[in-house]
Amino acid sequence: MSLKRYNKMAYDDLEDMVFGHSIYPVKTGFDLEIGAGYTSAEVNYAPRPAAGESKEKLIAEYQKITTDVLQRMVQVGFPSVVLETEHVQQMTVNPSWGAEIAHEQKTIMEEFYDEYGIKCALRHTPADIRGGKESLDLRGDSYGMLLESFEEVASNGADMLSIESLGGKSVFDSSILRNDISGVLFSIGILGTLDVEFIWEDISKIAKKHDVVAAGDTDCSQANTAMFIAGGLLDRKLAHTLAVVTRAVSAPRSLAAYEAGAVGPGKDCGYENTIIKAIAGVPISQEGKGSTCAHSDLMGNLAMQCCDLWSNESVEYRGEFGGTSVQCWGETLSYDCSMMNTAIEAGYAKVFRDVFMVSDRYRDSQAFILAFDNAYRIGESIVKDGNDIYLRAKNAAIEACNIVDEGSRGQLELSRFEKASLAKAIKSLHSLTDEKDVFIEENMDKFSTMENFIPKNYGY
Repeated sequence: MSLKRYNKMAYDDLEDMVFGHSIYPVKTGFDLEIGAGYTSAEVNYAPRPAAGESKEKLIAEYQKITTDVLQRMVQVGFPSVVLETEHVQQMTVNPSWGAEIAHEQKTIMEEFYDEYGIKCALRHTPADIRGGKESLDLRGDSYGMLLESFEEVASNGADMLSIESLGGKSVFDSSILRNDISGVLFSIGILGTLDVEFIWEDISKIAKKHDVVAAGDTDCSQANTAMFIAGGLLDRKLAHTLAVVTRAVSAPRSLAAYEAGAVGPGKDCGYENTIIKAIAGVPISQEGKGSTCAHSDLMGNLAMQCCDLWSNESVEYRGEFGGTSVQCWGETLSYDCSMMNTAIEAGYAKVFRDVFMVSDRYRDSQAFILAFDNAYRIGESIVKDGNDIYLRAKNAAIEACNIVDEGSRGQLELSRFEKASLAKAIKSLHSLTDEKDVFIEENMDKFSTMENFIPKNYGY
């Protein structure tokens, strides 16, 4: 398969970007359309630890989860929903487990669709089992097992395929702890991109073979790691400016999945998805305030601005006062979607989008760069050199810093610590070469002594 590089924006006018609409909608599952004029909740969940003791217990757990979500949707009168099953390790290393769970889930979903007409679809996200972060073996035996897992779930009920891939993770972890901008750019923009291209060519082939959707990837293992370390407004473990750079560079990295055949919806924890939607026109899932069951962030409303699916990230299956956890969070997400869909029908979608965006726009630099107008600017910087995976990543980082710098002269408040970090990041980025091969060679040399950096993982 040849890669499809993006050299222009899918949206000619950034004002056309809005929730519930994408240029290339996806139809999947039971009569569900994503990005075709309405939003749907995407409920994400995790089984209780004890359920992982056996295949039988896991199957029973996912049967309960699936039934609970669909019962609540029908009970309260919501017309559509997506279920995302992020694999626990056992489901991927034992591909038949994932297959049987997908089959059981899809059987239940079909029953609810037939009886109540609820539009629904099932996303499966196998775990990236290609080694721990201490020793990533991205193209070894575990990769074959991972592909087998994709084959099994695709042929047994999953409508959409996703993954949170780990390419570049070992170099990133070292770089982020040392505030090494060059290393961050290398780990995500080069190594991450090469791994995403590699794995998504295979995932896309599997999806095509089984007539299911190759959905999308996310830079959870790197950009979200930086976001979590950076923390909130009281934290100083990591400059938010460095988290901004990391997020910007994650966009061309996650974009590589679409260049290798993915069509969306992008996965929920990819906060970079607004940039990707601007470039590729694909539908996206997003998480924000509904993900507080899993983590905090600084853009809980802003993340809704251009979403097509609205997710809760993940919640452990358990009892709450209002029902089970998946019922409570699924209902909360669906009420948000009902509000967005009403705004679309009433002709106020862009007003609501702007309210979502402005409510968090100046909360933090990480939110500021992902406001849809700024996300569009970062997208433009990427497609300017769309054929060069290094320059487009470097461009994205520089543009993100420029956006924060401009914002700091207006309503975006930066502490002295953040201003100093921003100045350092800008200086570091502008000191880098414009030559991809030179940059790669320099970083290959720099990380050659790192025990858990394996160049063959990336084709070197």
